[in-house]
Amino acid sequence: MASTIASITIPVSAARVWQLIGGFNSLPDWLPYIPSSELSEGGRIRTLANPAGEAIVERLEAFNDKERFYSYSILKAPFPAKDYLATLRVKPDGEDAAVVEWSGSFTPVGVGDAEVVQLFHGIYADGLQALKETAMAESA
Repeated sequence: MASTIASITIPVSAARVWQLIGGFNSLPDWLPYIPSSELSEGGRIRTLANPAGEAIVERLEAFNDKERFYSYSILKAPFPAKDYLATLRVKPDGEDAAVVEWSGSFTPVGVGDAEVVQLFHGIYADGLQALKETAMAESA
């Protein structure tokens, strides 16, 4: 099993950042790669569309509003991986800043560990940068 983690510091309070990303259906609000998201099964399953129109289906595995994190697995996606489990977490960094971590573990399918780690690390790092830009623009 392979894994990766990306993190970023955002000069916006952890409460405000969590407000932006804490909803399981909120990816289109801050992640340009995901133009749409639909919830089903009582909000536990989200079906995302990527720019190529491919479906990504994910299941909410854990959610903790107080500690500001949620974990999800991938049920279906155009990625060369299985057994995917990721966590998105917001931690306070003083009163007016937050550290956001996006981590995941997965088993590569048909490719080496390094290739899948690079793929997901790129998604996480680019996503967190987009989050930072969105959060800063909304708090300006």
